[in-house]
Amino acid sequence: MASASREMEEVKGQIFMAKQFPRNVFQAEQRVLDTCKRPALAQVAMYQYPKGGTRVAGPSIRLAEAIAQNWGNLSYGIQELEQREGESVAKAFCWDLETNVRQEKVFTVKHSYKAKGTLKKLDDPRDIYEKVANDGARRLRSCILGVIPGDIIDKAINQCHETLAGNSQGPLKDRIANALKHFKEQHRITQVMIETKFGYNADSFTEYDYVELINIFNSLRDGMSKVEDWFDKEIAKQQSSGLGADFQAEQKAEVKPDATPTDDVPTGQSELSLD
Repeated sequence: MASASREMEEVKGQIFMAKQFPRNVFQAEQRVLDTCKRPALAQVAMYQYPKGGTRVAGPSIRLAEAIAQNWGNLSYGIQELEQREGESVAKAFCWDLETNVRQEKVFTVKHSYKAKGTLKKLDDPRDIYEKVANDGARRLRSCILGVIPGDIIDKAINQCHETLAGNSQGPLKDRIANALKHFKEQHRITQVMIETKFGYNADSFTEYDYVELINIFNSLRDGMSKVEDWFDKEIAKQQSSGLGADFQAEQKAEVKPDATPTDDVPTGQSELSLD
């Protein structure tokens, strides 16, 4: 009862402060747009993944959190309600303290993950905490986007695209090359696999293609999709490094052809020149 009473007083205090200092909608909108002008945020602002033959895209949890921080007078987060044997029950919520609009999602997180076709159980408390946080991030994003007006979300997305298109940190060619390098190092996705997906060479990539590459990378990093959802792994298997062919060519070059026997030289002996 003491804990419930203390929590109730905290909620009353938050509501009181929100009523005393209500948000200025126009200033809040401008703060959101100014935040989206930061290149570091714009690069992680969107995600996308394929579904049913179509492409699903939307604002990432990073953008949702940035909008919530600048919109003001919101209470949001993830709470673990109960931890049972092999699973946890958690809640993601977002509450507008001014308008009393609230979005809430209760979900169950299994203490296991699937790797290479096998199910592995989680025993470390830290691993369990990270699993709950990762699964809760998608629900929290949905709650935040359900509370903040949709036109503010759309303006923020457009501003992020403009920021990426106008980012002057190096030529587009260098940025694409850096993106291809990160795909190869972190996800073992080759340039040929990426070019096959887009349908043309990387030399022809535009700013739009660069934005799409970033969205795919963010989707893979956040666990929203898998490599096979985007790229054909069989292409990587068919690729040859060329090392074997080069080695065989070097071996053939080192072997000298046998001398052609003549009538004056017995068969099986080589004619030597003393000149």
